[in-house]
Amino acid sequence: MAKTEYLLGIDIGSSNVRAIMVQSSLEDDLLRVMGAVTLPAEGMRRGVVVSPELIAKVCMKAVEHAERMAGSPSKNVTIGLSGTDVFCQNALGVVAVARADSEVTEEDVARAIGEVEARVMLPANREILHVIPKNYRLDDQNDIKDPVGMRGVRLEADAFVIGTSTAQMKGISRIFEAAGIVPGAYAVEPIAAAEAILNPKQKEIGVVLINIGGSTTSMAVFEEGELVHLSILPVGGISITNDIAIGLRVSVETAEAVKMSYGHALSREIGKKEDIDLGSIDSHEEGFVSRHHVAEIIEARMEEIFNLVNGELKKVHREGLLPAGAVLCGGGSLLAGTGDLAKEILRLPVQIGYPKPLGGILDQVDSPEYATAIGLVLLAQERRRTGIGGTAESKMPDWAKQTGSKVRDWVRRFLPLD
Repeated sequence: MAKTEYLLGIDIGSSNVRAIMVQSSLEDDLLRVMGAVTLPAEGMRRGVVVSPELIAKVCMKAVEHAERMAGSPSKNVTIGLSGTDVFCQNALGVVAVARADSEVTEEDVARAIGEVEARVMLPANREILHVIPKNYRLDDQNDIKDPVGMRGVRLEADAFVIGTSTAQMKGISRIFEAAGIVPGAYAVEPIAAAEAILNPKQKEIGVVLINIGGSTTSMAVFEEGELVHLSILPVGGISITNDIAIGLRVSVETAEAVKMSYGHALSREIGKKEDIDLGSIDSHEEGFVSRHHVAEIIEARMEEIFNLVNGELKKVHREGLLPAGAVLCGGGSLLAGTGDLAKEILRLPVQIGYPKPLGGILDQVDSPEYATAIGLVLLAQERRRTGIGGTAESKMPDWAKQTGSKVRDWVRRFLPLD
């Protein structure tokens, strides 16, 4: 295996496609950012592919730009998936320990995870992406994190199953076939973002990561080092822009500029006499609008987003009960006042999450907007370090085999081993 390799992460969002190229070295274990690009997404709606041809062109441009900045192509590509079609559920797999001396082996664990897959009953239009083990039970011993080497007869695996629609997978497949890109692996957006932002202590004591994207808001809840819940909600920053466009009777482009330049998520922080000169934003517009009114529009939509998040937390009995609080990322997290509003509604400590520091041209990706893309290359680095998947010889994976041993092994790293 080469000592240095280029890893490429592609985050396909509803609003933007972000690609990041990093140089990975096995000698110092440091990732160096060599290229990064953000392009407007075309052919996507709420994280779902509606026009493979359009989004394929965008992905191809993003990859070409990142490779040109890096001065090298990448043969190790990891793709981030999102969209409201993503689902999650708990499942249980049970096997008998194979060895005559009753010692649990890696093969027993793999068979238990395989049983989880086999027991999940999905309709024909659904596909499994990840099977993430939470804990194991060996005979009468519960909550085991790593049963290998222990002795017993009956091994049970309690796992978290994540999947999406078959139509979504076929759409993604067509994108990369058209773009000539051969992905080594896939990861759902909240999992990748969590890898880039959250630390082990936060995952251990309890935290929710909230990624406010263009058309969707994704969230992942961790506790005791385990993924407890995952959800993708059908509302995001574009909804705010559309609300402003309707409320002010301006174009969507002007509404986006108003949001970015003057937006605030807490209307009480904005004086009622503050005005915005629309002519300074768009030469086709004239007159003044109330900045306080704009903040009211933004606040109403942000309240909806955080109330939906609260509803998901209530489903898993974690509402207001996560000591590490909420960590916000994505473009929507950068809107002024968002953190304070989230703190009020969620009744949790709130902070804006920034990706873990890397080397290279860090200034281009040191933003919550790049959390998912950075998480993708961090996961690729882990696969490379362990020699699992993502090699130059990788072929386009068969979706039915995507939850095979390679994907299971690298996803298992989300669990603490002690």
